[in-house]
Amino acid sequence: MKIFCVGRNYSEHAKELNNEIPEAPVIFMKPPTAILKGKDFYIPEFSSDVHYECELVFRVCKNGKHIEPQFAGKYIDAVTVGIDFTARDVQANQKKKGLPWEIAKAFDNSAVVGEFTPISELPDNQSIKFNMHKNATDVQIGDSVMMIYPIAELVAYLSKFFTLQQGDLIFTGTPAGVGPVAIGDVLTGFLEGTKRFEINIK
Repeated sequence: MKIFCVGRNYSEHAKELNNEIPEAPVIFMKPPTAILKGKDFYIPEFSSDVHYECELVFRVCKNGKHIEPQFAGKYIDAVTVGIDFTARDVQANQKKKGLPWEIAKAFDNSAVVGEFTPISELPDNQSIKFNMHKNATDVQIGDSVMMIYPIAELVAYLSKFFTLQQGDLIFTGTPAGVGPVAIGDVLTGFLEGTKRFEINIK
């Protein structure tokens, strides 16, 4: 299983981090060990500034290579919300040195994957709404129509470089509103108003 992640896919989020709007999708990956098992996320000892980034996560349902955008829907069958946990201080240090920042994004337990919903059951698969609460307060609100690169374009782009395989996951980027977590916080993600994950920060 591969975990593909897309950076800077919402213009407002790019602006809040003072990043340029990308001319092509920004892709990085997480290993399978990044998936959080259970409901407790322990802040790693190597960071003092871990941020949540809530985003839509699509599941690949069959193998494919060089997929055209108009056929992308045949290669994804379900969607959920997840969290791309980011060690922001580590990331900033790596960026300052011009170094890759996988250690800030791909560390153990850094990927939350909620309960999946079949795409066929969505009220509108062109406008998929999601949000996340931090301690019962909305901190992020998103809609797939806000993505710079929609999922069909992402599937096509990724499949130029990688063979997509059944079970792969595509994290599609986060909207504005990212922020730090602290011990005791509770993060709850919703897809179309239905709870898909609840994570305790330890």
